[in-house]
Amino acid sequence: MKIPISSSFSIKIPKKFYSHQYSVSINSNPNLTTWFNKYVDKTNVSSWNSVIADLARSGDSLEALRAFSSMRRLYLRPNRSTFPCTIKSCSALFDLRSGKQAHQQAFVFGFESDLFVSSALIDMYSKCCELTDARLLFDGICQRNVVSWTSMITGYVQNDEARQALSLFKEFLTEEEGENMDGGNVSVDSVVMISALSACSRLSEKEVTEVVHGFVVKRGFDGDLGVGNTLMDAYAKCSELNLSRKVFDGMVQKDVVSWNSMIAVYAQNGFSKEALEVFHQMVKDWDVSYNAVTLSALLLACAHSGTLQVGKCIHDQVLKMGLEENVIVGTSIIDMYCKCGRVDMARKAFDCMKEKNVKSWTTMVAGYGMHGLAREALEVFYMMVKAGAKPNYITFVSVLAACSHAGLLDEAWCWFNSMENEFGVEPGVEHYGCMVDLLGRAGYLNKAYDLINKMKVRPDFVIWGSLLGACRIYKNVELGEISASKLFELDPNNCGYYVLLSHIYADARRWEDVERVRVRDREHPQHEQTYEYLEKLTAKLQEIGYMPNMTSVIHDVDEEEKEMTLRIHSEKLAVAFGILNSVPGATIQIIKNLRVCGDCHTVIKLISKVVNREIVVRDLKRFHHFKDGMCSCRDYW
Repeated sequence: MKIPISSSFSIKIPKKFYSHQYSVSINSNPNLTTWFNKYVDKTNVSSWNSVIADLARSGDSLEALRAFSSMRRLYLRPNRSTFPCTIKSCSALFDLRSGKQAHQQAFVFGFESDLFVSSALIDMYSKCCELTDARLLFDGICQRNVVSWTSMITGYVQNDEARQALSLFKEFLTEEEGENMDGGNVSVDSVVMISALSACSRLSEKEVTEVVHGFVVKRGFDGDLGVGNTLMDAYAKCSELNLSRKVFDGMVQKDVVSWNSMIAVYAQNGFSKEALEVFHQMVKDWDVSYNAVTLSALLLACAHSGTLQVGKCIHDQVLKMGLEENVIVGTSIIDMYCKCGRVDMARKAFDCMKEKNVKSWTTMVAGYGMHGLAREALEVFYMMVKAGAKPNYITFVSVLAACSHAGLLDEAWCWFNSMENEFGVEPGVEHYGCMVDLLGRAGYLNKAYDLINKMKVRPDFVIWGSLLGACRIYKNVELGEISASKLFELDPNNCGYYVLLSHIYADARRWEDVERVRVRDREHPQHEQTYEYLEKLTAKLQEIGYMPNMTSVIHDVDEEEKEMTLRIHSEKLAVAFGILNSVPGATIQIIKNLRVCGDCHTVIKLISKVVNREIVVRDLKRFHHFKDGMCSCRDYW
């Protein structure tokens, strides 16, 4: 039964408290007064406690607090059972003011030192980001139990204080050992183990996780489902995917959370094939029912790998399960289509969403941006602001990136300078990265370098990489060497920086500094057909006026060899292979791990016209849509 308190609020009382004996006036609300007169024993604190507990457990936290307030207005004296659920309701609502009032009442009635009341208070203060008050309460407990320790450890984890959480966990183990030697009964349970492993996830240090894992095995918690799931996540956060998989494979019992976690771990780290394999195993071998979280993780896997057809199949499954209105799944669909080169389908999915959150808006802005459709990206951004959705840190990264891809310098400066004042978002390294990229590609290399030197945060490899790329375009050897030296320190294993620097040296004809970085690949079973077809295409292009751009070759060789080297650039081979292995008229999709070179860009434009195909290339920076001899980037990339 539900009784309205106001036009926007109602209170639900469990059926087991129905009775017909009492008369009371509550909150000056006639409907609620009538109901309480009929069904609730106004003089029985236990009845009120049960009402508060049932409301709190069913998630009706606000109504639980209303019930507590109504009970106090009747001058009934709460007991030790009244406060835990009342305080937990404050925690659920992150209501610090009500929580402090409940704390005051617990103190007045002498229950502050009660273990369950104090544990609830510790949890409440932690959830309201008041760790100092939480720790004061914890330190004031004379004889703590496992609930007290768990509440404080969890509080540290929730507030991103992972080291303090693990330090406290270590204290708990020491005290547990001492207590048990003295005949006490304090022992670690699976709940506190999950909290400790959650701290390991936040800390992301393999050695620490292995120590806690060893304790898990020693105490026999390795068979616990919750512990196993959290341990998988802890290793994944340490980038130890093999260890995460080992834990997963060793779990005797698995639930949908276990499977979703393993799929998500692979998807988030770019192992799309493995993610899909785990999903097939989940469905075929274990017959586990998947859910919205599963499909969202699979869509992410498709987004990373660019597998459009698989993504479409998953989208169909979303529709069959009636999950298209799920905001998380809907956002994943948008992201998948954008990263698979179908921004038009992403927009259709976006427009069909009845509910949009900041991530949904941001994903659509970012999608348009990566496809070079900056005006469309800004249009969605303006719609977002008009709709009352508050842009966040990532939103502005997407806006600035969109401006960068289209060379919209004035618009980018406008939002970069106003994001903090108007929206309270302080520029971070990603925002500076977008601005450096924009300035660099517009030819303002010295301004870009000055902006880097004025940054309040340390420049990362993305920022120096953007400047290095701009130096390649504008043949600036001095700044190129400065950028490269920074990059070799920050990311020494990335061969792309060496390639870019080699291009810069080649443009300056400093052959002694150039290393050979490209070789022919003859291992593919269709390499002969692919090279032969590419030769035919090149001949057709030359008939319509194509002239190779020799500046895209970095080797000190004669003109004939330079032209031959240009012909076998990877993206040209990929296009030829795609045309050979697809039906006429089908769209060709290419994924490249470096920025497409100028000659390849010209060639693919011409190929799209000669063979009457749409060719979509995703390079390191963005998407290029080639059609009818034109590119969506308008030759600005």
